[in-house]
Amino acid sequence: MQRVEHTPAFLLHQRPWGDSGRIFELFSRKHGRLSVFARGVRGANAKLAGVLQPFLPLLVSWAGRGESPRLTGAEIDTAVVARGSIPQARLMSAWYLSELVMSLTARHDPQPDLYDHYHAAIDDLRAAPNLAGTLRLFEKRLLDVLGYGITELRDARFDDPQELERLKPQLRQALARCLEGRALRTRVVAQSLRDLGRAHRPAE
Repeated sequence: MQRVEHTPAFLLHQRPWGDSGRIFELFSRKHGRLSVFARGVRGANAKLAGVLQPFLPLLVSWAGRGESPRLTGAEIDTAVVARGSIPQARLMSAWYLSELVMSLTARHDPQPDLYDHYHAAIDDLRAAPNLAGTLRLFEKRLLDVLGYGITELRDARFDDPQELERLKPQLRQALARCLEGRALRTRVVAQSLRDLGRAHRPAE
């Protein structure tokens, strides 16, 4: 039986399981992406309801055999506690980063550098003024980790708005190759929201 205690992780996704349980998709710094299950964690009065939230740095524990062990504990990592919450207008961007990690990483494959890049990007979404720069920089770093990096593309160029517009098609093309035709739900939803906004915009 494998037993892991207080390892840094982020919650990427969750779904109901049984009458009162949930299956949590975690991104752990030391153990990579994995699923854990827990009973009695649904509802406002559940013991860990306020802890098991996306975009918070966590310390999680689990035990069990096989691909999906049982969650035995979780707490907010107070050593690197988040600087406030992510603004509502940026939540879709945060879900986009999580979906990229879920779509392009293999289970149980530790990626500590990618974990650190994800952590930095989530922190930047809370306060950094350049949203596009945060997203494009994470895309670039993700591609680097996956071995699809764009040659001679330095992080510093992501501070220049004009460079960002020029680099965006290159990054999207490289990501498309990695995704192999799979659509990202966050992109579909974001585009639908933009279309809805245009449809309800008063005619000039």
